[in-house]
Amino acid sequence: MPIPETLEDARATLSRVFGFASFRGVQEQVVSRVLAGRSTLAVMPTGAGKSLTYQLPAAMLPGTCVVISPLIALMHDQLRAANANGLAAAALTSVDMDRELTIERFRSGQLDLLYVAPERASQPHFRELLTRSPPALFAIDEAHCVSEWGHDFRPDYRLLRPLLDAFPEVPRLALTATADRHTRADILAQLGIREDGLVIAGFDRPNIRYRITPRDNALRQLRALLGEQPGPGIVYAPTRNGVEKLAAQLAETGRRVLAYHAGLPAELRTANQAAFVASEDMVMVATVAFGMGIDKPDVRFVAHAGLPKSIEGYYQETGRAGRDGDDAVALMLWGADDFARARMRIGEVEEHRQPSERARLDALANLVETPTCRRAVLLRHFGEHPPETCGNCDNCLHAPGVTDATQLARKLLSAVYRTGQMFGLGYLEKVLTGAADERVTDRGHDQLSVFGIVPGEEAALLRPVARALQARGTLVTNEHGGFMLGGDARALLKGEGRLDLVVAPKAERTSRRRRAAEGEPNPIGDPLFEALRALRRELAQEAGVPPYVIFHDSVLRDMAASRPGSLQELGAIGGVGARKLEAYGDRFLEVVRAF
Repeated sequence: MPIPETLEDARATLSRVFGFASFRGVQEQVVSRVLAGRSTLAVMPTGAGKSLTYQLPAAMLPGTCVVISPLIALMHDQLRAANANGLAAAALTSVDMDRELTIERFRSGQLDLLYVAPERASQPHFRELLTRSPPALFAIDEAHCVSEWGHDFRPDYRLLRPLLDAFPEVPRLALTATADRHTRADILAQLGIREDGLVIAGFDRPNIRYRITPRDNALRQLRALLGEQPGPGIVYAPTRNGVEKLAAQLAETGRRVLAYHAGLPAELRTANQAAFVASEDMVMVATVAFGMGIDKPDVRFVAHAGLPKSIEGYYQETGRAGRDGDDAVALMLWGADDFARARMRIGEVEEHRQPSERARLDALANLVETPTCRRAVLLRHFGEHPPETCGNCDNCLHAPGVTDATQLARKLLSAVYRTGQMFGLGYLEKVLTGAADERVTDRGHDQLSVFGIVPGEEAALLRPVARALQARGTLVTNEHGGFMLGGDARALLKGEGRLDLVVAPKAERTSRRRRAAEGEPNPIGDPLFEALRALRRELAQEAGVPPYVIFHDSVLRDMAASRPGSLQELGAIGGVGARKLEAYGDRFLEVVRAF
C-alpha cells in the first residue's frame, strides 16, 4: 500500500482540504506517526483538533479509516464536518437507514471514513466485514472509556482488542482529552499500543476563564451569567427534576432555554440537541448525559449548578466551552451538601474503587477551596507543571483573602463531638453562640463547655468553616443531615493541623459597555460580521447542517476584518478549504462587496 512520502504532502492536504496553513500543537507529530504506520495514544485538550489527526490521514491514505466512537450524536456531528470538507464519510449505527449502501461503499473503497460504535465494532460480523477490505487506520475516539480508571468507563471498549489484533499491520490511533497517569497507562495496555507511542499535548485551555464560587442563590447567580454571556451555553444540574425546574426558571429571562436528560423521550432529546447545535444563543440545561456527543465549537459558557462527579469530569465538561479558541467562561457553583452526598456515594461503589474515588473527590475539594490559581491546581492534577498564576481565573484576577480559621474549626468540631455527633449546623450555631433556645436547654447543652464560646464577630464565619470542613471530609453527615467527625477531625482537634479559610473578594460587576471596550471575542454590532452570520444561517438551513459546519465565527471575523475581494483572497483565510471555497465562496464575496 503506497504511503505518502513526506509531511509536505500532509501540509498540502491540510491547506487544500481543510483550509489551514499550518498544524496546531502536536497535530503534526500525531499525523506523522499515523502516516508512518505507528500506533499512537494522543492526549489532546478539547478544541486542539483531535479529529483532524485521523481525518487528514483518511483523506490521504488508500482505504478507509474506521473510527470507533461512543455516541451516535458525536459520530453524526463529525460526519457533517467531514462531508462539508469533501471527505466521503458514513456511519453504521442503529439509526442510520442506509446500512446496505454504506457497506457497499465501504467494500468498493469509496469511503474515507467509517464511523461505528464500540458495541458493533467488537462483534465478529464486523470483523468479518473488515477482512474483505482491510482498513487503513483504526481511530479510537474518547479512548479513556476503555479504562476502569477513567471517569466514563464503557465495558464494550474492553472488547476491541481482538478486532485490532486481527489487523496487526493497521496502525491504531487512540484519542482522548481526559486521562491522568493511571488512565493513560491502562489505555496503552488495553489497546496494545507501545509506551513510546504516547503523545501528550498538555491539558491547558487558556481561553477558558475558570470561576468557582459557593452556591448561595443558584438561580440569581446563573441569571447573572446569562446576562453577561449572550452566546450559546450549557448549564449542568445534578438531577432530572433540577434540570426541568432550572430550565423553566432561566427561560423567564427571555433567552431560549431547553432541557436535556435521560428521562425525556428520545425524540424530544434528539430535537432539543439538534436545536442547540444549530443555535447561536440558546442555553441547554442538562444532566451530564448531555455533552460528550456535542462538537459545537461556539459554546461560550459552561456552568455547573452543583459539584461535578470528579475533577476529570469537570475538565471534560468545561472543555465543551470555547472549542473555537475564542474566550469562554466555566462557572461552578458548589455547596457543602454536594460533598456530603458525594462522600456517601463513595461508600456504595465497589471497595477496590473507593480509594481512587476518594482521591478524585479530594482533588475537587482542593480545587474549590484553593486561594491560588485554579488552572494551576487543575493542570497539576494531570501531571503538568504550570506557572503559579494564569491570569485568567477568578483567583488570579481577583485574589481572595485567606484567614486562619483553625481555632474556630476546633470549636465547631468540639461542639459536634460533645453534642453526640447528631445535629446539623443550625443547632450547633445556637450552642456555640449561646442562643436562648428551648431545645438546647432541654438537652442540657447549655451546660457544655462549648456553649457560647463563639462571639458574634466569629459567628458569621461558622458556615464558611463548616463548608470548608465538609469539602475536605473533616466533617461528614449522617442519613439525617447531622454532622459527624471524619477524615482528619481528631488530628485537627489535637492541634496537628490547621484550616486556612478562603474569603472571596466582592465580585466586580463588569458592564456591557466596559466589556465591549475590552474587546468581545466576536464583533457583535459590526454590520458586516452580522451580515456574514445571516448568510451563514441561510446556507446552513439550505444544507440542513449547523451554522458552524459552514464556517466558524473566527473565519467570519477574519472575513469582516480583511474584506477579501476575490476567491483567491478568500481562500487564503484559515478554515476556508477548497470544497467550501467552491460551494460558498461567491455568496460570501457578494456580502463583503456590499460593504
